Amino acid sequence: MSSNKHGTTSSDIEVTHISKHGLWLLIGERELFMPHDDFPWFKNAPIGSVLNVIQQNEGHFYWPDLDVDLSIESIENPSKYPLKAR
Repeated sequence: MSSNKHGTTSSDIEVTHISKHGLWLLIGERELFMPHDDFPWFKNAPIGSVLNVIQQNEGHFYWPDLDVDLSIESIENPSKYPLKAR
């Protein structure tokens, strides 16, 4: 039996779809759309890197291959968090 690293949870999180417009993230039973206009880090990233997402703690997600971490609040309300990568 193995366990997760300290600070990670095993909650259901999955990227369910990727398109030229953005990606869909399934968190438990909720699915959220993340448009590339608001989340540009994913637009040209390799698919495997986009799919590699972990929930570090409740409502906090990390893409280790891309060094991107986002809270559910910033995904649901991107206009409140206007900083974007260039």
